[in-house]
Amino acid sequence: MPTFDRRDFLGLLGGSLALCAFGGNASAKRAAKPNIVFILADDLGRHQLRCYGNPFYETPRIDALAAEGVRFSNAYAAAPICSATRASIMTGKYPARLHLTDYIPGNPFPYAKLKTPDWSKELSVNETTLPESLAKAGYVSGHFGKWHLSKDKEHVPGRPGEPETQGFSDVLMREKPDAGEEAKAAADPNGDAHHAREITDRAIAFMRANREQPFFCYVAHSLVHRPEMEYGPRVFKYARKPEASNTMGNNPVLGAMVETLDNQVGRLLDSLKELGLEENTLVVFFSDNGDFYGRQGLKPFYGSKADLYEGGIHVPLILRWPAGIAAGAECAEVVCSVDFLPTFAELAGVPVQEGAVDGVSFAGTLSSGAHLTRDAVYWHYPHYHTIGIAPSGAIRSGHYKLIEWFEKSVDGPDREGALELYDLEADPGERHNLAALMPEKARALHEKLKAWRSSVGAQEMALNPAYDPARAKKEQ
Repeated sequence: MPTFDRRDFLGLLGGSLALCAFGGNASAKRAAKPNIVFILADDLGRHQLRCYGNPFYETPRIDALAAEGVRFSNAYAAAPICSATRASIMTGKYPARLHLTDYIPGNPFPYAKLKTPDWSKELSVNETTLPESLAKAGYVSGHFGKWHLSKDKEHVPGRPGEPETQGFSDVLMREKPDAGEEAKAAADPNGDAHHAREITDRAIAFMRANREQPFFCYVAHSLVHRPEMEYGPRVFKYARKPEASNTMGNNPVLGAMVETLDNQVGRLLDSLKELGLEENTLVVFFSDNGDFYGRQGLKPFYGSKADLYEGGIHVPLILRWPAGIAAGAECAEVVCSVDFLPTFAELAGVPVQEGAVDGVSFAGTLSSGAHLTRDAVYWHYPHYHTIGIAPSGAIRSGHYKLIEWFEKSVDGPDREGALELYDLEADPGERHNLAALMPEKARALHEKLKAWRSSVGAQEMALNPAYDPARAKKEQ
């Protein structure tokens, strides 16, 4: 079966690299603090949207959202896994500062070479969250879908850590479907295996009920997280496409799941228009991390979920706000999920105390194309993942990115393979490690990364006294 050529894919993306090419005077149209609809996809790679260059996927509503707003080409999740990124969205802080650095509850890997820290397995109620910040400006907030910031997946309203204790007044919690239901999902044309329609229904009801006041509507889907299941005829449509492949990169089931997600995004957009809220509502589309099958897929980036290679953290970000953003804008500014809280707070007129968050507001970028002055962005993942990825940290400064592999750097940064250095401008696929060719650059970025870890109180890994190589191999 024909496959999609990676060089063609890179060519299609070439036009997205211009720095914030905004047109018109969008800021002059701004009328009032905007409603905010934040749509969060689960395990969706940037390459799984047609507006980012892959013709296999059918995403007409998300593509239209990009055409009517701004599409970012350098947007990052603060972590390569779900719970930690979600915590960064809610708090504006790096997961390393929160000590919430893995998916909840994670996996201890007791016999691995390095010992996993005793990290936080729920978002503390002592943190000031995004909805709590927006409440200062009169916003009402609703959460619909996947939360994954409580100690478990049971929804116990009012229990510390549940959405109701973190600033949300209207809540529907839903998780991914149970595995083993594939046959049922494939046969049911009216099925809703991933709760996507139910989540959207509740979000629409919330917007309708609160249309007379500013609101924050957080729509957190389980799509396109495993298990892979969809209606059979829709899957067959993708199987017949010439770009379909035997890898999970252009897998027909994932294609059908992405289409379902796109349909639900469209329903939200249609409802905003019907309610007369379209003009002054900021719609945000984002993903919590890269796709699960990244190392096998067809895309410009290498790496997958749980990786600090670009494929695990470089994600889609689209924003539309007719009253505040010119249509058809492109932006190559480096932004991260820690930036949402300060950005939304600025748009709502809520002051954020200096030093209270790690993120920076990119509100000025949205209105006028102003450049961000941040020197670097950082990642800290002191965990082993079940798909076989080892603990690591990373820093991006300018167009250079350094990855540190903790199992090797524990023996010293000069150990072969401990540090990897990439020029993302010349090598977005991270195929050419420059650490040996540019040792001074690698050393400088490594020192900066270590200093950042110290400044945020990151939990470091140490040698595990219970290390057993044979058992450790079986754990992964």
